[in-house]
Amino acid sequence: MKKREKKKAEPGKYHKTLKEQVHENKALAVVYVVLRVLVVLVMVAQFFNGNFENVFLCVLTLMLFMIPSVIERTIHIEVPDTLEIIILLFIFAAEILGEIQAYYVQFPYWDTMLHTLNGFLCAAIGFSLVDILNRNDRFSVSLSPIYLAIVAFCFSMTVGVLWEFFEWAMDSFFLLDMQKDTVVHAVSSVMLDPAGGNVPTAIKDITDVIVVTSDGAQHALGLGGYLDIGINDTMKDLFVNFVGAVVFSVIGFFYVKNRGKGRFARRFIPQVLPVTPAEPVGAEKNDIDGAQ
Repeated sequence: MKKREKKKAEPGKYHKTLKEQVHENKALAVVYVVLRVLVVLVMVAQFFNGNFENVFLCVLTLMLFMIPSVIERTIHIEVPDTLEIIILLFIFAAEILGEIQAYYVQFPYWDTMLHTLNGFLCAAIGFSLVDILNRNDRFSVSLSPIYLAIVAFCFSMTVGVLWEFFEWAMDSFFLLDMQKDTVVHAVSSVMLDPAGGNVPTAIKDITDVIVVTSDGAQHALGLGGYLDIGINDTMKDLFVNFVGAVVFSVIGFFYVKNRGKGRFARRFIPQVLPVTPAEPVGAEKNDIDGAQ
């Protein structure tokens, strides 16, 4: 019992130096160092190639790598090492491989894989929200496993929707292509109704589209079909986010229902730490491991 109290009284991980964290988990340290070195090498190469937009993406990536540590310091939670490593790899895969190395174009399912993983990870983070937001000593909430699973699922889907809002805004105001377009071979719209009514009119077997600009110039797209402007990509992203959220919500449900038993879910759910190192053990409220 004394040993447990001593462990609780020690400063949280957010107080430890990088050197101390290296001694605790060499795998995490290796990932940190390797990814940072790779990003710096890519940044130098992009700088000499004159791709300053990619240089900015590299700087942004290095800043995003600090998110887990910043969260641990400011919110006083402990991010599991497995979750932290996956977050770092996720950022690297999205920014460096996806954007700079054009994996989004070279590998059709790269974006799908990342959105599925995003739904999975955000659901894991959602399970810790109740603990993070409930630190009042006078107020403690005990929620059923099914309710926690619903909260986690809703949190994950909300993050997914907000990201799609962001992609749409970037495409609309800066003419980017974050919502990757899709070539389709059939369209159906009421705007094509010759009578001007509300009857959907379909055009099938589309093999090419000619775009006429205001100066009368005609541009054949030569894509083998009609160019969809992102709705298919958005719906696909939301669907795979939904799949990832459902999968971890089910895993988390049984994790909480079994009173925190099982190692898999524990590797992904952040744990709330005491606000101050000297705080008594009993002051820590509503830890996810002790949920219903």
